[in-house]
Amino acid sequence: MANFGTTKTSTSKTKSKSTSKKEIQGLLLDRYEIGKLLGQGTFAKVHLARNIKSNESVAIKVIDKEKILKVGLIGHIKREISILRRVRHPNIVQLFEVMATKSNIFFIMEYVRGGELFNKVAKGRVKEEVARRYFQQLISAVSFCHARGVYHRDLKPENILLDEDGNLKVSDFGLNQNGLFHTFCRTPAYVAPEVLGRKGYDATKVDIWSCGVILFVLVAGYLPFHNQNVMNMYKKIYKGEFRCPRWFSPELAKFFTRLLDLKGHWLLLPIYLN
Repeated sequence: MANFGTTKTSTSKTKSKSTSKKEIQGLLLDRYEIGKLLGQGTFAKVHLARNIKSNESVAIKVIDKEKILKVGLIGHIKREISILRRVRHPNIVQLFEVMATKSNIFFIMEYVRGGELFNKVAKGRVKEEVARRYFQQLISAVSFCHARGVYHRDLKPENILLDEDGNLKVSDFGLNQNGLFHTFCRTPAYVAPEVLGRKGYDATKVDIWSCGVILFVLVAGYLPFHNQNVMNMYKKIYKGEFRCPRWFSPELAKFFTRLLDLKGHWLLLPIYLN
């Protein structure tokens, strides 16, 4: 396990930042050649890299240790590592190893070449048979995690990647592993109605609801509860107010009346894979 502790020295922050920058510009610990930037967030950047021994491409998530220590997220990072090591599945982005220096924590991960599912959705809706395949793969990954006590709680097209063969890969699992939650850490458009009730909720049900919203977006090309005003959108979600477009097949429209039902959406899990 990489060492995530911190040791205070007289070294200036400028030197620390300089060291951190050097680490992600060249050869990482004599094993990985760091390449172009693939994306970045508040606490981390993701780079394309090459294993110089096997010549295989990987994605390296570079986490700024100083930033996460400052905001108390070290437990969050350790939890993400624990989760990724437990959930080995063909439709989940694989973690190969974790490395650390004084400045950064590095997740060496599977490189998924096809980009985000969001990019595909942004181009317009997909055919039902294509959406069905994605949905089945998504549910396969999610149910695999649930069976091991792991819950995502932020499923959305931006957190789902596609490989060069068009297979789906779920990413970003750095969330709680307990089955009952009280915190609201969801992406608004994909939030389940029980979360809006501000009471304890079953994370299994919440993930399933999000899968349903993702399926709707794939086939419709827009969100089922879309509204420019966030509070109005929440009201629509809480009441379960949505309409299927005319191009949905009768079978799919009927499925959504059950899948995005306020009371019984989690009961459909056994039939998702059929």
